[in-house]
Amino acid sequence: MSTTVTQDDTGGPARPPGSLRRMSVRSVIVWAAVAAVGAVAWTVLALSRGESVSALWILFAALCSYAIAYRFYARYITYTVLRADDRRATPAERLHNGIDFDVTDRRVLFGHHFAAIAGAGPLVGPVLAAQMGYLPGTIWIVVGVIFAGAVQDLTVMFFSMRRNGKSLGQMVREEIGIIGGVAALIAVFAIMIIILAVLALIVVNALAESPWGVFSIALTIPIALFMGIYLRRIRPGRVLEATGIGVVLLLLAIVGGGWIQDTGLAEALTLSKEWLVLALVVYGFVASVLPVWLLLTPRDYLSTFMKIGVIVLLALSLLIARPVLQAEAITDFAREGTGPVFAGSLFPFVFITIACGALSGFHALISSGTTPKMVAKESQVRLIGYGGMLMESFVAISALIAACVIDQGLYYAMNSPAGATGGTVESAATFVQGFGFDTTAQDLAAASAAVQEPSLVSRTGGAPTLAVGISEIFSTAFGGGLQAFWYHFAIMFEALFILTAVDAGTRVGRFMLQDTIGNVWKKFGDLSWRPGNIIASAVVVLLWGSVLYIGVTDPLGGVNQLFPLFGIANQLLAAIALTLVTVLLIKHGKLRWAWVTGVPLVWDLVVTMTASWQKVFSDVPAIGYFAQAQRYRDARAAGEVLPPAQDPGQMDQVIFNSTLNGVLQSFFALLVVVVVVNAVVVIVRAIRAGGSLPTTEEPAVPSQLVEPAGLFATAEEKRAIAEHERLVGAGTTEGGRG
Repeated sequence: MSTTVTQDDTGGPARPPGSLRRMSVRSVIVWAAVAAVGAVAWTVLALSRGESVSALWILFAALCSYAIAYRFYARYITYTVLRADDRRATPAERLHNGIDFDVTDRRVLFGHHFAAIAGAGPLVGPVLAAQMGYLPGTIWIVVGVIFAGAVQDLTVMFFSMRRNGKSLGQMVREEIGIIGGVAALIAVFAIMIIILAVLALIVVNALAESPWGVFSIALTIPIALFMGIYLRRIRPGRVLEATGIGVVLLLLAIVGGGWIQDTGLAEALTLSKEWLVLALVVYGFVASVLPVWLLLTPRDYLSTFMKIGVIVLLALSLLIARPVLQAEAITDFAREGTGPVFAGSLFPFVFITIACGALSGFHALISSGTTPKMVAKESQVRLIGYGGMLMESFVAISALIAACVIDQGLYYAMNSPAGATGGTVESAATFVQGFGFDTTAQDLAAASAAVQEPSLVSRTGGAPTLAVGISEIFSTAFGGGLQAFWYHFAIMFEALFILTAVDAGTRVGRFMLQDTIGNVWKKFGDLSWRPGNIIASAVVVLLWGSVLYIGVTDPLGGVNQLFPLFGIANQLLAAIALTLVTVLLIKHGKLRWAWVTGVPLVWDLVVTMTASWQKVFSDVPAIGYFAQAQRYRDARAAGEVLPPAQDPGQMDQVIFNSTLNGVLQSFFALLVVVVVVNAVVVIVRAIRAGGSLPTTEEPAVPSQLVEPAGLFATAEEKRAIAEHERLVGAGTTEGGRG
């Protein structure tokens, strides 16, 4: 029997070690100090206006809030609301087959899960949201993750684990009903296509016309393949050894990119956005059909080390450099809703722009169906689900800081579309000076030269801006005049960060498509059938590749057009996930705790439905998709060409893209409404039945494992593991894994 938890005297649900004991005086003092530091930091951020504010106040406010939330709120949800019970065997233990179901070390699984959920959202969203100022973004990233994003990831993972690792769509279909389930399946697949397209769009914008970046990222593919073969054939099981070699090769790839930039190969590696689209589509297809051990798994190793390493390094660099925030707490764009980076008021657009850094529906796809099949003990969902999302939120906070410490004239010159800036340093300088910044053409040219890029003007998408911010922070902290190296290091970090999500998302999309068609054509649903894998992978990459191409060639700028659709769709997907877990809490007779997921669900629905309404029905062309299409349609009929379109063909393109976005936005919102309405019917039926209904939860089976619950084993857990190993060695237990 697992001893990471203790059974109460009444035979009730298991509780965490020491949960029945009061906090020690030392613990009270420590947590009071953490709360005091956090309170001071939040007070400074809230009240400072006009004076210089250190970026460290954002860092301290976030870290203190995360620590308190993980220690108290996540613990409350895990043991009081969900009643996690380590005496129950998880699917990884009960159904262990070494392929899909595999008991995985909690630390390894934490890294794997974090690598899978962390994509473009926490890197790009906060950078774009910096247009509103540093305060709105900071508040939503921290408060949103504590009460919404991490709660969703934790609860979805727990309920999926209790159902043998079923996917989000499967659980909705079985727990809410056929109509809601079909709507959810359609919504999940369609939204995933949009998400993958936008993830790839960020990579395209970061690498376009950059031979250094293209060379470095291209080399990560043979490096990952080498690592896969090394781990599988040459030195099986030597994970740290292979990862060390991989990290060294990655650093050499960055250095080599700088050398390539000064050779004749630079021209061949200077790729347009259209060629990069083709390259990513081919890569996505190949990555989806290759054996997972050959490319995706070693890329996960590299990506996890890079992600966590860079974030830790950035936090240390902030402590050393102590940069001052250049952005205002709340800008005029937040009040007026007329910003050049994206149009729309503070509410609801700052929330859907930040997206994954606070709440992400994409995470629900990873937290169900994949990660739950590898969790060793139920209590570990707190570390992996809630803790993994806190880590992603910290990435978002870091990105926001990086965007807010650079010169704000440079920020707007980089993130405004070429149609607004004019595309040259001279016209871009005039553009940002119109907002009151004193940034000159020489300043913009110097910024480009510092990172050895031809131009930084209108490098939209957020990734280049984040790279500039990181390079400035690292250069200040460590010196050495290596800003160009740090810039391209950050670009590769971001591309690896995002491509991991594209890899995982494309494969999940293939699984979903094969599973859906498999209901009609059984052979196609067989994941081991090679032709089915190839066909489904081709369909998925062609779908997101088509949307990506539309975004890349859009005269208004792909980020301006697609990122709002991505943000709203992603949050609508979160609404489906939160609806499911709220229904499950009530069906399990936990109506008194339904507020834990119900409150973030209501907030998410208010935000996403308001944003959807405005994007569909607003008569302001800069906001409403159909209003924008009508404006260009009227001009087209009058024989006019509206900038940034340069000819009638591009006018038609804007009309088509805007109309398509409006239709998709309406369709996604309607599907979510169908799911929510069906869920309300189930909730009412559960309440009328006395507060509970039958569910598809698997019966409890006693566990034979002894595993720590958190990242570090407590003294009590270490004693339990030692005792378990002694008994196993003496042959007095039924066995298990320590």
